[in-house]
Amino acid sequence: MTTAYRFPDYQRAGDTTVFLLHGAYGSKDYFRYEIETLVREGLRVVAWDAPGYGLSPLPPDGLAIERLGETAACLIDRCGTATNIVLGHSMGGITAPAVYAARPEKVHGVVISATVGSFSQKSPEDQKTFLAERVEPLRAGNTFRDTAGAVIDSMFAPGSKGSMVDLVREVALGTHADTFCAAITAITLYDGEPNLKNLRVPTLLLAGEHDKVGRPEGMKSVQTQFVPHAEYACIPGAGHYAFAEQHELFNGHLLRFIRERVMAAR
Repeated sequence: MTTAYRFPDYQRAGDTTVFLLHGAYGSKDYFRYEIETLVREGLRVVAWDAPGYGLSPLPPDGLAIERLGETAACLIDRCGTATNIVLGHSMGGITAPAVYAARPEKVHGVVISATVGSFSQKSPEDQKTFLAERVEPLRAGNTFRDTAGAVIDSMFAPGSKGSMVDLVREVALGTHADTFCAAITAITLYDGEPNLKNLRVPTLLLAGEHDKVGRPEGMKSVQTQFVPHAEYACIPGAGHYAFAEQHELFNGHLLRFIRERVMAAR
């Protein structure tokens, strides 16, 4: 005899949703503490595994930033609320303006953390180092974990430690090598300047003082060259992962921006 199943009662709280997009290293799992903080502040959070990451399969034809933007926009179609904020970190920060471009009527705020708008904005020296450190050792047959460990460690500020930092490092080291290579290829082929110039919603740029990837001066130039209405903040004592290294400072800027710039405008 089959027993009828009644779905449990549930409640969806809040009409402001923050969509979290992770970077090329990692998955949604490294946002665990960030999610807890935002939920405690009364926000609704949706954190994804980008295609190829975590439990999400890698598309047969690889990754492209514009397609990531459209896929994340479809997630907003499905899970969005009255107010939607896209917070992208690193590769996710490159993707966030593409999400807005795909659904400008459904995205009401954009937060770009620790990245540049386009790979072409990096200096030739930084471009060469970026690829040499990340991809060339894998092509030479080294394992991802052996290759990535030193690079990930170098992205934290000196002295960064604690459970949040440990979580980011462990999740980042669990990235699939083929997915990572596909992500790096997508980043290097993407020209993000047009989507940055077309941002028409409140925008926040967050840089870590010691970040060698989304360098503070590079993120500041995103504001001056492409998004003059954006707010910019440099977080002292942080490297590439400010949301874990300086959690309170990061969220102080983020929560104020959401309340004073995004929600107040609604």
